[in-house]
Amino acid sequence: MACHRIEELLELLAPVWQKEQELNLMQMLQKIADQAGFKGPLTELTDDMLIYQLKMGSADEGAMIPGIQKDYVENYDWKAAILKARGIDEE
Repeated sequence: MACHRIEELLELLAPVWQKEQELNLMQMLQKIADQAGFKGPLTELTDDMLIYQLKMGSADEGAMIPGIQKDYVENYDWKAAILKARGIDEE
């Protein structure tokens, strides 16, 4: 795992762990895995899953994923975009 991933994970984990300081690291990771619906062994828990759960865990269920939200366009006309990409101008 690259250093920036470790830093991001620690930055996201710190405030969550501060709320439940009585838990050790493995208990905290298990709690996050349970919240994410992860059923496998903790050795298979990925940093991506932890980071995603820590970022999105407190968001509304219908909230958009931050990486997708930046590219989202309201009322996008897919048909016109496909036709334009194929060189067909629909006017």
